[in-house]
Amino acid sequence: MKKLLGIDEVGRGPWAGPLVVGACVLREPIDGLTDSKKLSAKRRTVLAAEIHEKAFCGLGWVSATELDKIGLSAALRQACRDAVKQVQAQHAEFNGIIIDGTVNFLRGTPLADFVVVKPKADLLVPEVSAASIIAKVARDNYMVELAERFPGYGFERHVGYGTAAHREALLALGPCDEHRRSFRPIAELIASQDGAGSHVRRNNDGAPVSQHAIDGRRGEDAVAQYLLTHNYLVVERNWKTKWCEIDIIAQKNDCLYFCEVKYRRNGRGMDAITPKKLRQMRFAAELYLRDHPNSSARLVAIAVDGDFAVTDFIEIS
Repeated sequence: MKKLLGIDEVGRGPWAGPLVVGACVLREPIDGLTDSKKLSAKRRTVLAAEIHEKAFCGLGWVSATELDKIGLSAALRQACRDAVKQVQAQHAEFNGIIIDGTVNFLRGTPLADFVVVKPKADLLVPEVSAASIIAKVARDNYMVELAERFPGYGFERHVGYGTAAHREALLALGPCDEHRRSFRPIAELIASQDGAGSHVRRNNDGAPVSQHAIDGRRGEDAVAQYLLTHNYLVVERNWKTKWCEIDIIAQKNDCLYFCEVKYRRNGRGMDAITPKKLRQMRFAAELYLRDHPNSSARLVAIAVDGDFAVTDFIEIS
């Protein structure tokens, strides 16, 4: 019996946000699977939950920053391979692979000969439909989160695609950290601003945001995507009280991970994890757990270097 691994990507063409590739092996049939673009947002969300329950699933993410660095083709290959590795890690059995489109992104790997590329496979093959749905829902949810961090761009509506409203927002605000600077519309906008006064990024109160704050936020974005690609669920971002703050709270296998993110251009972020900082981290975690009881929890220190890559991931307790 043919057991298929279906693969599809979401986010190839937007001006902003990550590229996401989904991979699925169905454990049992699911009714209503089709091209994610033909479904309402509500129906996609319902189906995505069912797919995660009834299939082996993987999601490969490449951030806008990384995509700019390596190019779209390499980003597609990387995200595809990351998604497949996640499925393989679950010991899913399959003897055939179908990738939507015309390019075998697994060429050069041991799985290359098992691949069939098929245009419109997201409409015709249930496993590929499932992959397209989970990738679309995951990316859309992430773009809604971005809308809260970068207000004014309308990410929650156009999810990064090049709409007229998106272009108007860009002209008014300039690009943010999540815009793909290697894409022509963004590159042309940046070029048009050269010599005419670049836009200064401001917070909700209109005050200018420092480059240090911008870099720190980009570092946290890189860590959030790192966690997602390693099968963690990001529960909270920048959880705050008047006494303390936790950069990222993630969950995996019923364990909560309280993550302190340290960005340093020189890559020496761990130098900032002092005994005082450890006490602050423990206090913040204990405060959070009072209202969110959990069977197990860990403190994690994560360092990010000048290229916004995770260099150290250390569980402290």
